[in-house]
Amino acid sequence: MNSTNQSLKPLTTKINSAGNIEIGGCDLTALAENYGTPLYVLDEHTVRSVCNDYKKAFSGYEKVNMMYASKALCSMATAALIASEGFGFDVVSSGEIYTVYKAGVDMAKVLFNGNNKSVDELILAVELGVGRISVDNFFELSLLNEIAKSHNKVVDILLRITPGIECHTHEYIQTGHLDSKFGFDLTQIDDAIDLILNNYKNLKLHGLHAHIGSQIFETSIYGDEIEILVKEIARLDEKFGLQLDEINIGGGLGVKYIDTDCPPSVFEIADIIIKRLNDCVERYGINPPVLFLEPGRSIISTAGVTLYTIGSSKQVPKGKTYFAVDGGMADNARPSMYQAEYYAELVNKPEAELSSQVTIAGRFCESGDILIKDIKLPELEEGDILCVYNTGAYNYSMASNYNRVQKPAMVLVNNSQSDIIIKRETLEDLISHDEIPDRLIRK
Repeated sequence: MNSTNQSLKPLTTKINSAGNIEIGGCDLTALAENYGTPLYVLDEHTVRSVCNDYKKAFSGYEKVNMMYASKALCSMATAALIASEGFGFDVVSSGEIYTVYKAGVDMAKVLFNGNNKSVDELILAVELGVGRISVDNFFELSLLNEIAKSHNKVVDILLRITPGIECHTHEYIQTGHLDSKFGFDLTQIDDAIDLILNNYKNLKLHGLHAHIGSQIFETSIYGDEIEILVKEIARLDEKFGLQLDEINIGGGLGVKYIDTDCPPSVFEIADIIIKRLNDCVERYGINPPVLFLEPGRSIISTAGVTLYTIGSSKQVPKGKTYFAVDGGMADNARPSMYQAEYYAELVNKPEAELSSQVTIAGRFCESGDILIKDIKLPELEEGDILCVYNTGAYNYSMASNYNRVQKPAMVLVNNSQSDIIIKRETLEDLISHDEIPDRLIRK
């Protein structure tokens, strides 16, 4: 079966009677006019569709906790939307913890992850009742135990391990290989458990947690991860009598950024994961554990697009034709950071002949600020609206104020209605935290 993450565009994308592209029943030219550009647009139907894909795909395993990886896109509205589908949340900072808390999320369904959690972040997690903390290293074990003790609480934890699996993705988003900043090496687990059992009485260990990477297209790698985690739990049960009952396999399923991308479906990976888990449970003689999953990109990416207005152009003699837009690397860092590729269309000319090969440049003062290289589009004019697809994940969450430019707004669209869910930053927002020392103020 196909799933939503395999779509290049939001599921509600179509050309309307005016000849423009619409998403969620909203004409994108009207959204650009009403809200300005650059503009992030998020399709509610597509988000709900992929959430339902995950729930259906994993319904064959009784004990599943779906945890949305908030780092892909975190706002109060997206948290409320995804929570309404029954998902919990994987968070990696105090900002993400506070955002989901203010959105009304059940904090017992939140897991706090990260390789260098601060004292203040751990205190916040303990005080707000975060359901699980995935402990990454020995320093954190000691620190968290002291914080839990000072709050007269026993904190429920997982141990994050590096399973020694290297997936074929960008080296910056590989997380499961041995030479990684994340997690305990397999040779360190016994020492960690000795400390938990004998020294850290305010920590309760429930299981193991691992990630293998992001934008994953390989399917067998999930089975390999399951094998390692279940085998390790069986060994630990036998040695320490722990009876651990949870495994967290992370997320990382890929999405379709360009036509040639062929990510596996949610149903395909679910079949592999469930079959391998059932097989390993039987072979290693453990009770079926609770399975935690942390999809992020595959939940939110396809639902999002970014709208830009075409501005200046340049024809290099005997070279490329550049058209610049009013955004770029500050609202989408992925092309310059990961060499990521995207597909785009002209909102107001979706059916026009693709007569030009152009490079879409950003507005920022870096020669590497290129959004899309050598894309075929209709003849471009100043004022045309460009829609870049599949920008829901990591675009807003990695956005910056480079060149002191304000971050874009975000709207949620559904059933011909659009709602602002993140306001466009103003010039006053940009300077709201600036201070001038008295000695620099001219008298």
